[in-house]
Amino acid sequence: MYRLDRTAFSAQAAKEASKADRIYYKNLSWQERLKIANYLNSVAYNYPENAPPRIDKSVFSVRSRK
Repeated sequence: MYRLDRTAFSAQAAKEASKADRIYYKNLSWQERLKIANYLNSVAYNYPENAPPRIDKSVFSVRSRK
């Protein structure tokens, strides 16, 4: 599970923090960024990390255009 590393904290202005975050995430691979996005979605929408909810297919319908 993820834990907050309290030793990595340093006080800085918002602009500096934004630049540091940009540099950090730019150095990650696209797979690592996708894992982070999956984790954040699971926290935001309250579902288990590796078991996203299924789409309710009764809401959508498929039809062909002529």
